[in-house]
Amino acid sequence: MAKVTRDDVARLAGTSTAVVSYVINNGPRPVAPATRERVLAAIKELGYRPDRVAQAMASRRTDLVGMIVPDARQPFFAEMAHAVEQAAAERGKMVLVGNSDYLDEREVHYLRAFLGMRVSGLILVSQGPSETAAAEIEAWDARVVLLHRRPDAIDDVAVVTDDVGGAQLLTRHLLEHGVPYVACLGGTPSTPSVGDPVSDHVEGWRRAMAEAGHTTEGRLFQAPYNRYDAYEVGLTLLAGPDRPPAIVCATDDQAIGVLRAARELRVDVPGELLVAGFDDVKEAGLTDPPLTTVASDRTAMARAAVDLVLDDALRVAGSRRERQKVFPSRLVVRRSCGCS
Repeated sequence: MAKVTRDDVARLAGTSTAVVSYVINNGPRPVAPATRERVLAAIKELGYRPDRVAQAMASRRTDLVGMIVPDARQPFFAEMAHAVEQAAAERGKMVLVGNSDYLDEREVHYLRAFLGMRVSGLILVSQGPSETAAAEIEAWDARVVLLHRRPDAIDDVAVVTDDVGGAQLLTRHLLEHGVPYVACLGGTPSTPSVGDPVSDHVEGWRRAMAEAGHTTEGRLFQAPYNRYDAYEVGLTLLAGPDRPPAIVCATDDQAIGVLRAARELRVDVPGELLVAGFDDVKEAGLTDPPLTTVASDRTAMARAAVDLVLDDALRVAGSRRERQKVFPSRLVVRRSCGCS
């Protein structure tokens, strides 16, 4: 299929290629509203994407950075977005935030919207860009940094935490309290098997259990990432005859839901059940009992993501600049694991 050009758009809209350029670039000359609508309609009908938008961005890009997160209602993503906003402000940039709600079509919607606004770059907190999103990024030749997700390709630019190592450390710590095994509250059936932080948390748990000679069969349970659904899962899990002696949750929000379920069922934490989370959100220190978890340096990660998305050197072919930054995980011990 032949590539759609500005000439094609101009022909369908009944105008000149210069006018099409004025609409796409929002200037330098004004365009009558009716003509602008015809051009925009032609662009949509033909599926046209401007060629080499990055070249225009080099001289005309805005002071905006786009950021797409799965769900800003979850404390981890809210805190990460705030950290990115602060890091961007240090560089004289403002941040636009969109919530994908874990839906590919919403992610693509925000990609197109932000790129159409000529953002300086995109910071993507994602379960992994869909094929459509990846094609959109390539079509716009966009600057994209993956944050909180391991990259699929060596050329991807990414900022991540050692999630496997962190979950391994956390599971070992629970086992050191003498429990016969540790169960894991993982993600949902839609959680990617590779690259996603939750998948890495599960992998770290598996490794620690294997090191200790424990099976993981029948000890991994699915739950959405939020506290409300995790609470419902917790009610079922903790009320059953095979209640686990310890649970490591893939997120702090899940752990908060489990703590609530335990309190409602009068299961003593940590006397009868050890609970731990992952992320060290601010609320983790205020739960009852305070939550043992794994922390990452969100401020440093946010600053690294902003620095990378604004780094012109990464756009140069053959650049030897570091494209991926990995930050260590840190165990945060509180009372929910049995430590005083």
